[in-house]
Amino acid sequence: MPLVRDAKTLSLKAISSLRIGMTSFNSYDDDGRVTSVLLHLQHAGEMLMKGILCQMKAKVFDKDTGKSIGFEKCLRLCQSNHGMSDSEAGVFRAIDKLRDAAQHWFVYVSEDLLYMHTRAMVTAFDAYMKRTLNMDLHSHVPPRVLPVSTKPPGDFDFLVDREYKLIAELLQPGKRRRDEARARIRSLLAMEAIVHDGVEISEKDINRIEKAVRDGKAFEDVFPRLNTISTATAGEGPTFTVHFSKKQGAPVKFVGGDDPEGAAAVREVDLSKKFHMRPSDLAKALKLKEPRSLALRRHLEIDDDKTCCHVFEFGKTKIPCFSDNAKNKMKGAIDGGIDMDDVWKKHRPANKKKAASG
Repeated sequence: MPLVRDAKTLSLKAISSLRIGMTSFNSYDDDGRVTSVLLHLQHAGEMLMKGILCQMKAKVFDKDTGKSIGFEKCLRLCQSNHGMSDSEAGVFRAIDKLRDAAQHWFVYVSEDLLYMHTRAMVTAFDAYMKRTLNMDLHSHVPPRVLPVSTKPPGDFDFLVDREYKLIAELLQPGKRRRDEARARIRSLLAMEAIVHDGVEISEKDINRIEKAVRDGKAFEDVFPRLNTISTATAGEGPTFTVHFSKKQGAPVKFVGGDDPEGAAAVREVDLSKKFHMRPSDLAKALKLKEPRSLALRRHLEIDDDKTCCHVFEFGKTKIPCFSDNAKNKMKGAIDGGIDMDDVWKKHRPANKKKAASG
């Protein structure tokens, strides 16, 4: 299928930004290098996603503001409806959070981790573009200019554990390198986006982590999400590829960024970002009428699942909202051949006290 005009323009714009990011990575000049790499990689990801959305005839302009949608909305749409894998989404999110930290304050990303993120982005960018637009990155970028490091990264667990130990050293009395330590903490917090959407970084979080490090807490207690990430690498030199994946980690609990409890906790995120669909939005995403969507929710007990549903309260008004987990669970049931007529007979609104449907 030939590319529509906007998809072609945006995909070429994405490749141009990716090229500039790789040029910055391979630059002889260290001044501003990390920020330049992150800015251009994030822009490349956003332009690629918008190009794919245009090709799929999805809406890329907000109907209220008339402006094009942002990175997070693009990512959510691509992951939910247009074939982006969880692994690819994690790479794009992590680059976005690192870019955000670098652009709006400052962040310290070690050379090994910068290379790993850059190669993971190139890998994810190329794979997603091939599947959706039938375009090959190597047709536009000579292998000789792909990011190449004289310090190939080791295992992800080793790298972040080493980084954590270095942060502890920098925070030792008399070192006078607290700013660098906090910048490295900010970098590790941004990496949580690899396995979790809605990650936000606040000074309260960094204060909590800094205190935990000073108190001698173990890495797996302070960063339980990072403890669930693993990497798979293949090839070498220009053909080197990096894939992030999720492994089973230790149980964690959720706290606010300023919670005085122990560090063995994951920060609570903005719930409106996770539970972003009202009942009507959920029904539309599933291509169901709202009453049938409600019946399926009842059948699968979606509204009772805390990972799927959250009720926002505004005074006396209560509005149930749903996450991508709810949509994926319901879509899986539909794709699995569930008998919707039977579900409707058992759970239609007339059969029970009508639940809120937005």
